[in-house]
Amino acid sequence: MTQSTNPIDQVLQQVEVAKALNYEGLTSYPLVRKTLFAKDYLTLDEALASKTAVVTEVSEGGSVPQLLLRNKGEQAVFLLDGEELVGAKQNRILNITLLAPAMKDTVIPVSCVEAGRWRHSSADFSSAPRAQFSASRAKRSAYVSEDICQTGQRRSDQSEVWNDISDKLDSLGSHSETQAVESAFLDHDQKLNAFVENFQPLEHQFGSVFAVKGRITGLELFDSQDTCRALMPKIIRSYALDAIDPGLDSNAMENDPSPDSFLLQVRKSGIHEAPAVGEGVDLRFDNASGVAGGALLARDRIVHLVAFAMAESSLHVSDRVYRRRF
Repeated sequence: MTQSTNPIDQVLQQVEVAKALNYEGLTSYPLVRKTLFAKDYLTLDEALASKTAVVTEVSEGGSVPQLLLRNKGEQAVFLLDGEELVGAKQNRILNITLLAPAMKDTVIPVSCVEAGRWRHSSADFSSAPRAQFSASRAKRSAYVSEDICQTGQRRSDQSEVWNDISDKLDSLGSHSETQAVESAFLDHDQKLNAFVENFQPLEHQFGSVFAVKGRITGLELFDSQDTCRALMPKIIRSYALDAIDPGLDSNAMENDPSPDSFLLQVRKSGIHEAPAVGEGVDLRFDNASGVAGGALLARDRIVHLVAFAMAESSLHVSDRVYRRRF
């Protein structure tokens, strides 16, 4: 693989890092570019609101790691990695980003974020205004990358996700009879909304690099300014829940605080290619590079890129060799 043929490297070469924004332990380095793509799909929120799509259990009995999206509309539906779906038999989060094709049913890979419920609270799902908190989202992304390489599937380590939620609820003093991560977000909703207000998107912004308590933690990047504006509040709440967590020790989280260094690390990371669920191709980072996450390559562009800086203790790398096809 050469850097010039790596589509992730190509898009990151065009990034400009704007002045940092800081609020209560969270730093955002906005990523801007003057030329961006027009949004030619619906976000999940838009599709659900217009009733052109519905998300349900795959069957009456249900399946923890899978849900069914019925897209009855004429546009594809964009679903965000880590985005939370609330209702049906238990709350779930998306394991990957995907574009669900128009006029088709798509089985989507998910993880449970409510361990203590397996009964219908509604016939279908609604979309929550948040994504899974970033520390757990990072570990799940690494496991999903491994599963894609080993089995061709997109499953997480479900026990690890539940353990992360239990620890987060304890650390933030939240209680949930069903061990739902939703409780932590709702208990601190006012605080999290303040983060969203303090990180208003800039003109031409299409992503951000985030640092939690001084440690570069991850980045999020979209193809469209409109998509960024629509979904960035969910992502900010994801990082903010870690930023307000007193259990996260800032002294133990130090790394190179430069967003440029992290962007370079992402650009140099090895990539594994796999057919996407829905449209396009999944590009997943080689965990051995110290970066977890991946990108959706569709419609001749990077539609979404998510990358996390992984602590050495969080890496879970098998002996396989990643295929590098770019």
